[in-house]
Amino acid sequence: MVERRPLLTLLAHLVLVLGVIAVALPVYITFVASTRSNEDIIHPPMPMTPGSHLVENYRTVLDGTRQGQGSKAPVARMMWISLVSALVIAIGKIVISLLSAFALVYFRFPFRQACFWAIFVTLMLPVEVRILPTYKVVSDLGMLNTYAGLTVPLIASATATFLFRQFFMTVPDELVEAARVDGAGPMRFFKDVLVPLSSTSIAALFVIQFIYGWNQYLWPLLVTTDESMYPVVIGIKRMISGGDAQTEWSAVMATAMLAMIPPAIVVMLMQKWFVKGLVDSEK
Repeated sequence: MVERRPLLTLLAHLVLVLGVIAVALPVYITFVASTRSNEDIIHPPMPMTPGSHLVENYRTVLDGTRQGQGSKAPVARMMWISLVSALVIAIGKIVISLLSAFALVYFRFPFRQACFWAIFVTLMLPVEVRILPTYKVVSDLGMLNTYAGLTVPLIASATATFLFRQFFMTVPDELVEAARVDGAGPMRFFKDVLVPLSSTSIAALFVIQFIYGWNQYLWPLLVTTDESMYPVVIGIKRMISGGDAQTEWSAVMATAMLAMIPPAIVVMLMQKWFVKGLVDSEK
């Protein structure tokens, strides 16, 4: 029998409401600012109701026809670059991690454990330690201001490799033997057995890695100097050129709202798989 405690229920709902307000209020303010003129924003107090410049502001930033200081690159181009980068990083990390974990678990070769620990140790290296050598390699290969420069150095993931390895080690040996008896080779066993079994983990990792790739700031800041190759996160920073009077805040806020849309869509579309991949008791 479930005991009813009205006071605890009320308290739980109050905490949830406060949490929603804390998360949603900044987004609402950003949306309101994106529909207002720059004068409304820089002269406080800013009205807290949507204005009449919504279509104008969003069309201006998407086309790259805005006035004022800072970058004027089309936000539509920036979002395309961010989308391509996020997809390549997410898919690349998953594919490489799956293959790496498969090799570490199901193949016997010299220094197999040493290879695993070499991969695992990279988890302990902060980004700052390897970012300058990586930049030097990318620069020497002529990959600055390119899609390859934005994505290739980020498509290997020790964390994902470790997670897939741990999951593959839980697959029963009887399943491996049954596949061998049926005449399945290593890659067929990988494609027809392991990948379907890993679908929920793949979905969860895809959401995490897509958002990771979309929100990249430090690495694109180093490897992109041409406006035509700015991802949207860098574009927002480049639009802010100085004081409030010099920055067209309505355009900045409109760009910020547009930048939130793709990650939100990915999370909403894959929420069920994402949660299942994290809490599935069989994992």
